[in-house]
Amino acid sequence: MRAWTSPDVPRLPVVAPPVRVHDTSVGAVVASSPDGPARMYVCGITPYDATHLGHAATYVAFDLLGRAWRSAGHEVRYVQNVTDVDDPLLERAEATGEDWVALAERETELFRTDMEALRVIAPDAYVGAVEAIPLVVTMVQRLQRAGAAYDVDGDLYFSVAADPSFGEVSGWDRAQMLTVFGERGGDPDRPGKKDPLDCLLWQAERPGEPAWDSPFGRGRPGWHVECSAIAREHLGVAIDVQGGGSDLVFPHHEMSASEAQVAEPGTPFARAYVHAGMVALHGEKMSKSKGNLELVSRLREHGTDPMAIRLALLRHHYRSDWEWTAADLTTAQQVLQDLRLAVGQRSGAPTAPVVEAVLAAMAEDLDAPTAVAALSTWAAHTVTDTSEPGAGHVIRVLADASLGLEL
Repeated sequence: MRAWTSPDVPRLPVVAPPVRVHDTSVGAVVASSPDGPARMYVCGITPYDATHLGHAATYVAFDLLGRAWRSAGHEVRYVQNVTDVDDPLLERAEATGEDWVALAERETELFRTDMEALRVIAPDAYVGAVEAIPLVVTMVQRLQRAGAAYDVDGDLYFSVAADPSFGEVSGWDRAQMLTVFGERGGDPDRPGKKDPLDCLLWQAERPGEPAWDSPFGRGRPGWHVECSAIAREHLGVAIDVQGGGSDLVFPHHEMSASEAQVAEPGTPFARAYVHAGMVALHGEKMSKSKGNLELVSRLREHGTDPMAIRLALLRHHYRSDWEWTAADLTTAQQVLQDLRLAVGQRSGAPTAPVVEAVLAAMAEDLDAPTAVAALSTWAAHTVTDTSEPGAGHVIRVLADASLGLEL
């Protein structure tokens, strides 16, 4: 699948500190020390509606991680999927009378244009679930050989008991898992399952739904195995970061990690599990199902500078849960204007302390609010202090390389 066009990212003349990120599985900020290229897998969209600001916040967050790694001297290998066949997509297509393939293609293209406008670096591999079906088949066959897959009325399920470390990603107890599993795509009450938490690997063909040939009969992939198969194929074992929104901690990241670990015994799926917070609107998390959305595309259509949107997101720490308001955008527009005025001057305040502060903030769990504050402080000082010739160019490069802001 085609990704979008990446922005040109300038190289900094200095090397940033080593990157530390919050690992959900240990509940703490840990060092990220890639052995070779830094390898990151981030779960992508199910393309049945437009990109809202909650999506944008997540993908901007992991864009920051890629930039922080690059600033610290690492190459980055980044993979993202598109769940271009799944129940929510098929249900939306049926409700609107639209062909499901056309719906997925249209919304995926809109997502690409939103990411490009926000200057998010594109993944090296952007892989749809449909094109990944051969990878899924191979993964399921490995799970069968490991004795971790079983049949329920023609559907294949993964046995979570096959992974001794099941539960270590989320740290949840069984009661909490059972409560949430059914709310997030699971089927804990299905008769015939060995364990209510066992998840679907391959769904047998249903009337009127798309299906593909496989050694297990015609059908389509389960959700979790799609990501474990794509990540293993394109990134190998023990990737540096598995990322996504915090609503994916369980069951999605828990299940995909367990499947991969059973398929490749003795190797962890990821060294760290990093999760972005949720963005709310009108008191509830932005959700396609609830319709309480602020869309990136709609803001852009109304003439909003994409850099103001990005800056509004950067002013909240990526792990925080927060609520979008009109004031977020108004403040970001003013900050953006102040920064652009300051970098447009021939000279400005000294930049060395700003470079150090921004790089340190981004290396310490992607602290973008602190980095933005450092840039704003420099801009305020530049009103009266013009002692450093060419300071604006330094700050432009810094803001772009570290924060993805085009000033």
